[in-house]
Amino acid sequence: MSIQSITHVEFHCADADRAAAGLGADHGFTVEPGVPQADGLRTVRLRQGAIRLHFHSAADPAHPVARYAARHGDGVAVIALGCTDPRASLERAERHGAVVLDRAGGLVAGFGDLALRFVPQPDRPPAGADAAAPAGEAAGRATAAQPAGALLEALDHAAICVPAGELAPAVRFCEAALGLHRIFGEYIEVGEQAMDSSVVQSASGEVTFTLIEPDTGRRPGQIDTFLADHDGAGVQHLAFRTDDIAAAVRAGRARGVEFLSTPGTYYDALAERLGGTAIPVGTLRELDVLVDQDHGGQLFQIFARSTHPRRTFFLELIERQGAGTFGTANIKALYEAVERQRAAASV
Repeated sequence: MSIQSITHVEFHCADADRAAAGLGADHGFTVEPGVPQADGLRTVRLRQGAIRLHFHSAADPAHPVARYAARHGDGVAVIALGCTDPRASLERAERHGAVVLDRAGGLVAGFGDLALRFVPQPDRPPAGADAAAPAGEAAGRATAAQPAGALLEALDHAAICVPAGELAPAVRFCEAALGLHRIFGEYIEVGEQAMDSSVVQSASGEVTFTLIEPDTGRRPGQIDTFLADHDGAGVQHLAFRTDDIAAAVRAGRARGVEFLSTPGTYYDALAERLGGTAIPVGTLRELDVLVDQDHGGQLFQIFARSTHPRRTFFLELIERQGAGTFGTANIKALYEAVERQRAAASV
């Protein structure tokens, strides 16, 4: 299949410099120098490992970037997909119902106002080359261009919230228009609220979307709140993959990042639920990191506390030690942590 990777993610913001500076300082990103400005846009680009984040803002309130930020707040507006044949990928998406927004720019409508951009898949640099490696390349390849202490390797997945009743159509769109495959699904109950989710992934394994819809038959919850405050479908969080989540969390805390907490009873039950863990339970408890496993191995996850004015976007850190999907217990525990933050914010 043509789609191979996520080359970059584009944020539309009220102030690109401020948004990029905040995220960059919190999580150790480096600013890419010499970004040309065009079409009335201010653009700041961040990189770390294979992660590329582009922040755009526009002074003209009529500009599409400014309109997006005014409607949704700062957030992910475009996910760029690296393709072996971008034109063929766009034509396939169009045949399966995607609305073309900018044919020359390879841009189609995705989920609500979240767009998808088909771009050429970058070549891998030769072994040992100084790499500004594009997103989607194999996680963990060291580069001479990276600053000392860089801990984040790649974009593991994007979590996208859709309105009730739109999950199944969104999965079908991903399968038919994008050539992704459903690899996992989970119905998540958190107290009296509930949500349904499906995970779709490219054959390369480098493009993963977690699609989530609320169960409107239950009490309104955090996904309903996201959809209301964001004003429609959109990216709730991005997950950055690391090969040392303990070091990444400690580094984030040292920079002032707050992570969501987990009750001690969660860790008390780990030995019975999982047996041994690759990271000592004492370390997991100290850092509030969650652990689960699938048939391939274990995975470790934590959500950062949202600093978004609308609380409609946050970041996740994830370490995979063989696990290729998402643990059932982790999903519930992660969203319980979000619910605790939401409840505390409403007091």
